[in-house]
Amino acid sequence: MNKDVTFALSSAGVGESVARGQLDRGGVAMNKNNSPTFTLDGKTIPFSAGQTIIQAAMATGVYIPHLCYNPEFKPHGSCKLCTVKADGRHTSSCTHQAQDGMVVESDTKEINDERRALLQMLFVEGNHFCPSCEKSGNCQLQATAYEMNMMSPHFDHFFPDRPLDASHPDYLLDFNRCILCSLCVRASRDVDGKNVFALSGRGIKSHLIVNAKSGRLADTGFSGEDKAAHVCPVGVILKKRVGFAIPIGSRSFDEQPISATPHPGPAAATLPPHPQGACPVGPRSNAATLPPHPTVKGA
Repeated sequence: MNKDVTFALSSAGVGESVARGQLDRGGVAMNKNNSPTFTLDGKTIPFSAGQTIIQAAMATGVYIPHLCYNPEFKPHGSCKLCTVKADGRHTSSCTHQAQDGMVVESDTKEINDERRALLQMLFVEGNHFCPSCEKSGNCQLQATAYEMNMMSPHFDHFFPDRPLDASHPDYLLDFNRCILCSLCVRASRDVDGKNVFALSGRGIKSHLIVNAKSGRLADTGFSGEDKAAHVCPVGVILKKRVGFAIPIGSRSFDEQPISATPHPGPAAATLPPHPQGACPVGPRSNAATLPPHPTVKGA
């Protein structure tokens, strides 16, 4: 590379490393591992061909809020909580493939305000009363509300009256807490091969159902060994007789915020406890003033 070309590249802001020849065939800057990159909130994120924005971010240890995304399944893009701005346009980071030189914004006031509004709508649409919920402290919806500094539900509660299903000997279904992430549907269909769950209805009438003529979980092949039994991010699929075996205050997200792990799945339950409250009524620092929740024996 002659001096004129080197000067031209440097003057254009490509940088010294690029001027030295660290370009791919398309003229895009490469990192030291020879991978293409994009920027996420000013941080350089390397990625491999075919990776989505959230996959690349998670691989680098950068948290993007999400509920319906799970790296073990094909992206669904339903919760919209992982929405980011890619080159100035809103998009779901779980479905949008990373591109060379892309500029992505995630942790901004505008986007976090939108995420907070989505969380508030989820809270009022279902039965999400954290202090009395068996999933409190292990719930991704609750933990994400903490992360987004959700101070109140803001909207009027719907107070849904959906039936419970306690027909199965080992598991209880509380349909009032479903956020329509479809993770149990995908797990049962794609991993377990059982098609135990499905989403029925359209629009505001969409709801989770059990694929049995009776509509009862007991009349399916559902088992505690199924993947579907362990993917719910909220408190819909609950194992019986262990509800409060681990007291609130000693659970996965009681110790570290959800952003401490890029994908807060079931493995996050091994995190140590946090001595703070467990209801998203404000920032975690304020939650420490909440009175302790009594330990209740599981059903």
